[in-house]
Parts: sequence; C-alpha cells; structure tokens
Amino acid sequence: MGFAGEAGKGPQGRWLIAAMIAAAIAISYLDRQTLPWAIKFIEADIPIGNQTKAFLDSAFLATYGLMYLGGGWLLDRIGTRRGFLVIMTFWSLACASHGLAGGVLALALSRLLLGVGEGGGFPAATRAIAEWFRPQDRAAAMGLVNAGTAVGAVVAPPLIALILAQGGWLGLASWRWVFFVTGGLGLLWALWWFATYHVPADGAAEPTAGQANPKIAIGTLLARREVRAIVGAKFLSDGAWYFYLFWLPKYLFEAHGFDLKLAATIGWIPYAASGVGSLCGGWLSSALLRGGRSVNAARKIALGLSAACMPWVMLAPATGSVAAVIAIFSLAFFGQQSWSTLVMTVPTDMVPRAALGRLAGLVGLGGAMGGILMGQAAGWALDAGLGYTPVLVVAASLHVLAFALICWKIPVISQLDLSGKASA
Repeated sequence: MGFAGEAGKGPQGRWLIAAMIAAAIAISYLDRQTLPWAIKFIEADIPIGNQTKAFLDSAFLATYGLMYLGGGWLLDRIGTRRGFLVIMTFWSLACASHGLAGGVLALALSRLLLGVGEGGGFPAATRAIAEWFRPQDRAAAMGLVNAGTAVGAVVAPPLIALILAQGGWLGLASWRWVFFVTGGLGLLWALWWFATYHVPADGAAEPTAGQANPKIAIGTLLARREVRAIVGAKFLSDGAWYFYLFWLPKYLFEAHGFDLKLAATIGWIPYAASGVGSLCGGWLSSALLRGGRSVNAARKIALGLSAACMPWVMLAPATGSVAAVIAIFSLAFFGQQSWSTLVMTVPTDMVPRAALGRLAGLVGLGGAMGGILMGQAAGWALDAGLGYTPVLVVAASLHVLAFALICWKIPVISQLDLSGKASA
C-alpha cells in the first residue's frame, strides 16, 4: 500500500500522514501568495489598479468562503482519498491558469477557480486527520497541519523572487512561470497523495459524537447570540488578516522601497512569526487551563493578549526603518495567528461535535466576507489618494473590536443549549 499502508501501521506513520497533509496546506498558502508577490511584474503586462487588485482578491475570497462552508459535501460522497485528490488537482490547475491570463477578466476567473479549490482544503485536511487520529491526538495533529500555513507563506517570497529573477523561459514572461511552477508543485503532491493514502484499517479513528446525533441546522446556530458573536469576530479580524496577507507585499514595494532582492531576503520574516504565533496562542490557553483557570478565562486572556499585538501596525506609515517595519508586521502576524488558533478553538467549547462542522463553516465564511469588505475599502481608499495610513489604522483596530464583541456577547464561554431557544 505504499507510504500510508506501511508506515501508517504505527503511531509514527500517522504523524507522517499529518506532515503530508501539512505539506498540502503549505502549498495552498504558497499558491494564494503568488499574485500578491508577483503583482509588480504582472502590471508590466496587465494594468492593475488598486480597486482592480481588490476585485481580484475578492474573487478568490468569495468562492473560498462559500466552498469552506460546503466543502464537506464532496468529501462525504467520494471519500477523503479521492476527494482530496480532486480538490488539490483542481486548485493546482487553477493556480497554473493564472500564467495563461491575457487580461484582468482571465485573472479574475483564475482567482474564482482557485478559491473553489482551496476552500475545500481545510475540510479535507480535517477529515483525513479524523480518519487517522484518535480524539485525544487530533488537536496536536491539527496544530502540525495549521503550521503548514506559515511554511507556505514563508517559502513564497524567496521562491517567487527566485523565479522572477531568472527571467522568462520559452518566450514567456517570468511572472507566468511563478504560477506554472507553484501549480506544478500541487500536481506532484496530488500524485503522491493518490499513490500513498488510504483509510486506515486499524480503527485509529473513533466514531465522532456527531455520527450518532441528529444534525443541527445552521438556523439553530445563528439563533444564538454567542454564535453570531464568534462569526462577527472572525469577520472583523479576518478583514485585517486578509488585508495584510494580500496587500503587505504591495505596501512594502510602494511605501518602503522594497525591491526583489530585499523581498527575498526579509519578506518572509512576518510569515515565520505567524507560525510561531499559531503555536503560542494554543499553548498559552492550554497552560492557563492546566494552571486552574476556567475555560472562559483561559480563552479570553489569550485572545486579549493576541489582540493587543495588533494596534502597533498604526505606527508603520511613520516608520522610516525597514527593520522596524518588518518588526511591526512580525508582531502583528504573530498576534493574528495566535488569535486565529484561539478563535477557531472557541467553537469547540460552545457546541457539540455534531454542530462543529457547520459552525466552522460559518466562521470561515464570515472571515472571507470580512476580507472582501476590507479589501474593497482598501482599494477605494488608495485609488482616492488617501494612502495607506487610514487603511492601516482601521486594520490595526479590528482585532480589538473583535475581542470586545466576544467579551460583550459571550460573557461566559461554555456549552450552548441548542434545543431551539434563541438569544438576543
């Protein structure tokens, strides 16, 4: 049976499966960073203003958010092995298709298709982890998978800069090869996955509680103010995060004089900090719980400290030092991913496992919609001549507002009664 069949017989093999899935998530974050880091080179062939850039980002986020909500549908019908193969193949071809674009509409279509594919990535990863890991090990396994987001984002600046610096091959512009190469990496992973993955026969994955319980409707979830609060908090905080993710390269090039060499040398540092934040947020909350704090206190203390890392971004426009700018965004990326780990953990404290998939989908959709709104606002502000300062001030405030919303609408983080009773 190959890798999964042989190595997967023991605990070590299961962690290799988790690492394999983390590699897929790393490729997804590499793929979504191709446009932001190659944007200045693309503009030499395809004029892209700030509002057009926001439109392209929104195209990705719209389908990404919708597929995040419904991504389990395909997997439930054709299984994890074939489902992840279809998802990865689809988004890899969508990524490569950017390199064939001759105008903005073609780029927009590629972004829409990339969002469709990547939106199914985390549902597929979650399902695979559930198949291979017992409940007590799944959080640690998902932590490893989530670290793949940082790996992909860290690899993106130097790898893309290297491809761009090589110039074009076969008469094609170098930026087109960025998409061909990164799309090709995904197709190689898809072949590896299909050749090696299988559902374990040793019963490692135990049935989840949701399999024995009736499904909980989305309307029942949204009737609770606590659910609306966590979706709203994700809407606010991901508005800032997607702005940083999609606009930071352009900001560094335009406002701080970055060139290709500097981007390759230090552009990866904030993304590395985000990986550290992913680990630290969950660790702190767990340490507080082990120390005797309640779930409510442990989550909110860690969330509050994470949110406190974000307002410093307001200082970036007034900072002339490149090192200081990188340090500011590194702190923000650290805080964001610490926050993200926690805000995706809170639903597990609030609803039974039977409702977790739907709540996670709602939270992901809310985050994507926040990213669309913030991106559109940024494009308008920049094209109106307002500059980056007001945009960064707003982005720096959103996590604090999200934390205030959680504290206001969720006085105590605890399991909810989803029997149908609404809350104001």
